[in-house]
Amino acid sequence: MSPDRVRVTHPRTAGARPRPRTARSEIDAQSELGAVYMSSLLRTQGRLAAAVLLVVLLTLGSLPLLFELFPGLRELSVAGMPLPWVLLALVVYPFLVLLGWLYVRRAERNESAFTDVVGR
Repeated sequence: MSPDRVRVTHPRTAGARPRPRTARSEIDAQSELGAVYMSSLLRTQGRLAAAVLLVVLLTLGSLPLLFELFPGLRELSVAGMPLPWVLLALVVYPFLVLLGWLYVRRAERNESAFTDVVGR
């Protein structure tokens, strides 16, 4: 004679619970919500780049206009060098380096804030 079969079950038979969706999983899955997260980061970084470009255009782009409107500035000299050359040699490059440094710091801050949002 054979013994009766016994079926062993767990009270939760619906299967595994789905894990809650996070921003990171939405981005990895390339869902619409993930696309919204990524587009917000790209938009923020794009605004920052546009602001830096605007600063460069307004400051460095206005130098030729400044020397054209006020021709007497071309004749000024600093340490025996004409003022336009002093500005180009000693002011423009440190200004661009400073602006680049500020841009990188702000871009990293934007990415850090985005990572904080996605990491929650």
